[in-house]
Amino acid sequence: MAKKRNTVTDPLYWYRVFYREIIYPIIRIIHLIYEELYISLYERSTRNMFVTSYRGKTPPQHMAIIMDGNRRFAKKLGLKVTAGHIYGKDKVKDLARWCRELRIPIVTVYAFSTENFRRSKEEVDVLMEQFRVAFREFADDPDTHKYRVRIRAIGNISMLPPEVQESIRYAEERTKDYSDFIFNIAIAYGGREEIIEGIKKIAEDVKEGKMRVEDIDEETVSNNLYTSDLPDPDIIIRTSGEERISNFLLWQNAYSELYFTDRYFPELSKADLLKGMRTFLKRQRRFGK
Repeated sequence: MAKKRNTVTDPLYWYRVFYREIIYPIIRIIHLIYEELYISLYERSTRNMFVTSYRGKTPPQHMAIIMDGNRRFAKKLGLKVTAGHIYGKDKVKDLARWCRELRIPIVTVYAFSTENFRRSKEEVDVLMEQFRVAFREFADDPDTHKYRVRIRAIGNISMLPPEVQESIRYAEERTKDYSDFIFNIAIAYGGREEIIEGIKKIAEDVKEGKMRVEDIDEETVSNNLYTSDLPDPDIIIRTSGEERISNFLLWQNAYSELYFTDRYFPELSKADLLKGMRTFLKRQRRFGK
């Protein structure tokens, strides 16, 4: 039988405590000081680009973000993986504010995929509670109403627990008349599932004689997706260093610019977002021409 390790005398345990309670906060303070200086320079430069449209180019009208790395962030700090999702929820609020400051009118965040239901019950339960709280917090946030932000959920909402569905309805109802900014939260979302559901709607219309098969085109498909009333994303940002789309907006990202950052999502800073914007404005978008 393996001898149980005594955490009091375990050097690895104390190393983790020392890192989490002392070293990491010091690193964060140094990083925040650096970040403030960095942001002031980057923000000034990027805002100038926005004003001048960077030699005729336009800033993104729709930004999509794959929020990845919550669990690895928690593990790095020696915390339970569920703690990373709590940090991530708070970061979403920062992200929404930064996008408003950069005058990006439409933002779509990938919060929870249909595949994520395969995770442990404990983790899924924590996430569902975070979503239940987050939608209500967004709906009741004074800034949401000050800046007229419309909150929307996209995905197979019927898969979610009733209390999460109720929070979604609450947020969507309270903000349904706003249009200055649109904040979409992809939850219980899968890109393939979205396309399949769209095809089923089109097939039903053909079956009922509402349209002919030869009339089906790209616009027909786009009009039967969750994002039917939105432009396709100009840029998709993914955090955590992974470089894949992971079943996110598969139809809509045909001509999206992709930007990957090594930061875990809870660590994302405004400077990181500005780097993505600067990269976007420098790129040549040809749309196949």
